[in-house]
Amino acid sequence: MSGPLARFGSARRPDRPVVHPRPAGTDDATVDAVGKVSAAFEVVENARGFLYGFHRMSGEADLALQEALAALRAAGHDELAAEIDEVLVGRDVVPGMWTFQLVEAYDEHYYQVFRAVDALVRDRLSDGRPHVFEAEMKHREQRSGSQPAD
Repeated sequence: MSGPLARFGSARRPDRPVVHPRPAGTDDATVDAVGKVSAAFEVVENARGFLYGFHRMSGEADLALQEALAALRAAGHDELAAEIDEVLVGRDVVPGMWTFQLVEAYDEHYYQVFRAVDALVRDRLSDGRPHVFEAEMKHREQRSGSQPAD
C-alpha cells in the first residue's frame, strides 16, 4: 500500500472528546449564532492584520524614498530631490494622520468594540468557551469524516 493513507495516516480520531464542549442546555441554533459572531470577529482580525501591513509597507516606502532621494542628490539632481522631499517625505496618508494614527483609531473605535462584543456573546451564551462550533465540527469530522452528497 503506497497511497496517502499509508504515507500520512488517518485523520480519524473517534475516541477524542470535543475540545470545547457546549454548555449544558445550549441548542444548535445558539452554537451556530455564537460561531457566526466569532467568524465575523475573525474577519476583523484579518482586516486589522492588513491594516498593520499597510502601516508597515507605507513606512518602508517612505524610508526607501528617502534612500532614493539621497541617490538622486548623489547623482547631482539636488533640485529634483529637494522638490520631492518637500512634497512627499513625511506626508500625511490622509489629512492630519499618519498610518500609525489610522491603526490606533481602528483599534480604539472599532477593533476593541468588536472584540468586546465577541467576548460578551461567548460569556453569555458559551460560558466563555471559544470556538464551540468549530470544536464540534472537528469532533464530527474526525469521528466519521465527510458524508457523500446526495
